[in-house]
Amino acid sequence: MKYTFCGNSGLQLPRISLGLWHNFGFVDDFDTSREMIKYAFSEGVTHFDLANNYGPPPGSAEINFGKILKEDLSSHRDEMIISSKAGHLMWDGPYGDGSSRKSINASINQSLRRTGLEYFDIFYTHRYDSDTPVEETMQALVDVVRQGKALYIGISKYPPKEALIAMKYLKERDVPCLIFQDKYSMFNRKPEEKILKIIQENGSGFIAFSPLAQGLLTDKYLNGIPKHSRAANPNGFLRVQQVTPELVEKVKALNVIAVERGQTMAEMALAWALRDAAVTSLIVGARNVSQLQDSLKALDNLSFTNEELTLIDSILDGAKL
Repeated sequence: MKYTFCGNSGLQLPRISLGLWHNFGFVDDFDTSREMIKYAFSEGVTHFDLANNYGPPPGSAEINFGKILKEDLSSHRDEMIISSKAGHLMWDGPYGDGSSRKSINASINQSLRRTGLEYFDIFYTHRYDSDTPVEETMQALVDVVRQGKALYIGISKYPPKEALIAMKYLKERDVPCLIFQDKYSMFNRKPEEKILKIIQENGSGFIAFSPLAQGLLTDKYLNGIPKHSRAANPNGFLRVQQVTPELVEKVKALNVIAVERGQTMAEMALAWALRDAAVTSLIVGARNVSQLQDSLKALDNLSFTNEELTLIDSILDGAKL
């Protein structure tokens, strides 16, 4: 595993982190989830990314992770970076959604109980909540650090203007924003417009989720939609209508480059997302150990020629998910 420092901090993160957004809830096979987490750690993946609403049902990924940690990896807790988040809908009724002080405090307490942890290494505000002043959310995060419930603070999916307000507020209170999390892939390059510059100027790291566009940037959909794919899963976020012929043709063209590089499509897509020094780590999902192994192989070849990058850009021109 390769590691890199996260922004202007002393914390190193693996270039590949394991996300528990999908495939780790109660609807999934627990033994497979356990196998993936244990394999990831054995390969040097020290960062595991959770959120209060991961499952389904919401909260179940944290419960399953906590059980695996307790039964299999408890002696390695200090070698792990475990993150969780609050902000999206967690329960119906008052304060189960949003980023108010009340919601943040209730959520982190519940997440700690579900995982059995004393603290999170990183705790995020999961989204910008336009109904709550940014300052209120940031002060709640400052307080969870001062209370010992989290070591570092992160923000996720904030618009550039609000991200700057949040980072300034945190810095002035000596709890700097460690990391910014956002969607980033060949099919979603929006962070390149402003966010990557903002995080560098403010000394934060950047971690990308969905670097494979939920499986579109693999060879999975080149010949239709497989029965057990994310697009075919009614509990997933990728919909059949998003697997358009146009995107499939682009992936086919990209796959030719990947083969020439001696990589799978997924390996090249991950390597591409790490090409910018501003990107600290990628959060990958996996349905089984084999998929995780493929993702980790991306680290064997992270270099691109200028010709490859130019050709990739020409293929991606206008591609959006």
